[in-house]
Amino acid sequence: MNTTTLTLTFPVTLNGIETTALSMRRPKVRDMLIGEKKGKSDAEREIHVFANLCEVTPDLIQELDMADYAELQKTYQDFLS
Repeated sequence: MNTTTLTLTFPVTLNGIETTALSMRRPKVRDMLIGEKKGKSDAEREIHVFANLCEVTPDLIQELDMADYAELQKTYQDFLS
């Protein structure tokens, strides 16, 4: 599986655009490196990695409800196992 789509339980509206689902692609080493360069903390690094994998801005990831964010984390972990 190369991409997984997560339907958001709590859609996000950012800049007047509603997002109801996110598609996350399989991570590569370069995604981890991008996160390392852009994030100061573990949480910031993870946000940058997720934004890159979902092809959205970090601001959108930051607006997610924690329940949806937890599902995004689970999706990411599923790719690694």
